[in-house]
Amino acid sequence: METGVIAVRYARALLKSATQAKIEKQVYQEMSTLVQSFIKVPELRFTIDNPMLEKDKKGTLLKTACGGGVSQLTERFINLVLQEDRESAIHFMAASYTTLYRKQNNITMGRLITAVPVTTAIEKKMRQKVESRTNGTVEFQTEVNPEIIGGYILEYDTYRLDASIQNQLRAILTQLSK
Repeated sequence: METGVIAVRYARALLKSATQAKIEKQVYQEMSTLVQSFIKVPELRFTIDNPMLEKDKKGTLLKTACGGGVSQLTERFINLVLQEDRESAIHFMAASYTTLYRKQNNITMGRLITAVPVTTAIEKKMRQKVESRTNGTVEFQTEVNPEIIGGYILEYDTYRLDASIQNQLRAILTQLSK
């Protein structure tokens, strides 16, 4: 069976169980932390995939990667995944869970890239702008990238607004080269 299909099935089951237990937001935080752990520490995936490492140590490692004191449901989920020898797909399961949770709760991922750090007031204004367009909640990330020189780049869903000086200069260069 394909890894993606397996991951989505496990994620759906976890979301259903978390919703019934009314802890889906807590499990969402734990799965988001797990996804970030796999991104920030690439060696984690190789360690979890290592057949020589004992399952109880893998379980402890995964619980720590989820942020430490995890919910009983997450602990049972990790134990089930290890018991079924599906640990090689757990990062896909966690990512699928976060995607399903966002879809269920109408949460959009947004990103604001600026040349200099922005104030919380500007970040709040941009978040409200995106929320009004998507009619939902927005999880917002801000990034500083001095290479864009000035202005900003706003991304959410499939939408991208590039109002950076770098983009304007690129457009001018294209016009001059024609």
